[in-house]
Amino acid sequence: MTEDVQKHSVHTLVFRSLKRTHDMFVSDHAKPIALDDGSHKVKMGVKLKTEYGAVLHMPVLKEGKDRVSQLPGTMEGHQSYTQPGVTLTADTKVHRNPSEGGVHSMALALPPSQARLDASRTAASIGDIQRHAGAERSHPQSTASLMEGGSTRNSTLMRKAPTMPKPQWHPPWKLFRVISGHLGWVRSIAVEPGNQWFVTGSADRTIKIWDLASGKLKLSLTGHISTVRGVAVSSRSPYLFSCGEDKQVKCWDLEYNKVIRHYHGHLSAVYDLDLHPTIDVLVTCSRDATARVWDIRTKANVHTLTGHTNTVATVRCQAAEPQIITGSHDSTIRLWDLIAGKTRATLTNHKKSVRTLVMHPRQYTFASGSADNIKQWMFPDGSFIQNLSGHNAIINTLAVNSDGVLVSGADNGTIHMWDWRTGYNFQRIHAAVQPGSLDSESGIFACVFDHSESRLITAEADKTIKVYKEDDTAVSPTIKIHVSVCLPYKQKSFIVF
Repeated sequence: MTEDVQKHSVHTLVFRSLKRTHDMFVSDHAKPIALDDGSHKVKMGVKLKTEYGAVLHMPVLKEGKDRVSQLPGTMEGHQSYTQPGVTLTADTKVHRNPSEGGVHSMALALPPSQARLDASRTAASIGDIQRHAGAERSHPQSTASLMEGGSTRNSTLMRKAPTMPKPQWHPPWKLFRVISGHLGWVRSIAVEPGNQWFVTGSADRTIKIWDLASGKLKLSLTGHISTVRGVAVSSRSPYLFSCGEDKQVKCWDLEYNKVIRHYHGHLSAVYDLDLHPTIDVLVTCSRDATARVWDIRTKANVHTLTGHTNTVATVRCQAAEPQIITGSHDSTIRLWDLIAGKTRATLTNHKKSVRTLVMHPRQYTFASGSADNIKQWMFPDGSFIQNLSGHNAIINTLAVNSDGVLVSGADNGTIHMWDWRTGYNFQRIHAAVQPGSLDSESGIFACVFDHSESRLITAEADKTIKVYKEDDTAVSPTIKIHVSVCLPYKQKSFIVF
């Protein structure tokens, strides 16, 4: 037989809860106990000696004439004055006149014998107390020597206004050639190590090889059944690697122009791939939030790099540690240890998807591109260097050359040129959309410098490949050109700025 549980109203239950809470904390609301003066002085004396013992005997004036000392025992609003004719330098010790409370606190903190000695001096003049406080830290230099070195030392005390570093001058880039041939968006580019040709992958499911000098089509490779998102040419073997949204990763033998290996394992579209420069391994990244390391010869899946929580959009390899860097749509960048197959560092500075990474060819640094900012980082731990702000669009691709020219390409068809060291944006390009394409189809999906670094190749949404080169006629505004003009019986020379 079960007993009926008495039901109470909500008001009664809330009141009971409030009463129990009040009873539990009623002691906290009691009248505070009065402090004992003797105990408080002992407590403050111990605290002064332990925390301020090293500086208590010498309150030093900081920079500025009328600043109030923050050390305990000083009088609020008490000002100090320097003797006329003495130059204030970094080595000059200027002291405040301590108040009665400060003198008493000093007496508490000092040993008993010294405390008694100081107590007898309490009624002394202010000058005596000041001399006693500065006795241990008086400087042996004379006033004359201070005046001699004052001008040079004062310069170190003055704070310099922050100035923007002067960027290196780079010649502007101009459109050199437009190559048509693909029937869909051009999504990826790679230049072969010999700098004779380059390869592109497109949404028309084909891979095309182009002559770099003339821009003519040399070969078309078919085999993918969806958009080709990544291509890479090996510098260690005559192989071409490609990946696409059909989850396939293929190895092409360029001597036979045939697929000789497939790398199976990704569960969704493969967005990017890269080759390790010194080891025969291939790294791919996918929409399944993983990156995979493959042995090129055996097709074995050496590592599956897990940790990202969204699409891994870009991957880069280098010979030094950390050997693999990935960027993801979860707004993070991960640096991986290739030997252990584990994350070495995770960079969470970005607030938007990280779609592209690029490593500087000479420096031990790299850059990442996102819709919020372009950020520069330093290896090996991913130390943040600086933001490159101003390209207000979804950045799909980055490229950098040895001269320090960083190129960013965005979804809206704009290309920004940056000085790597200072982050100065020295040029902006928005090429016209080709006839037959919509104005909205002007996105830049990939860009790369050729190995001579004199050409910039871009893959775009208007189904074209554009080649840019430096303007040879451009002259730095800071360079003076001496020109000689020869006339009959005369020779005039002038300077053109």
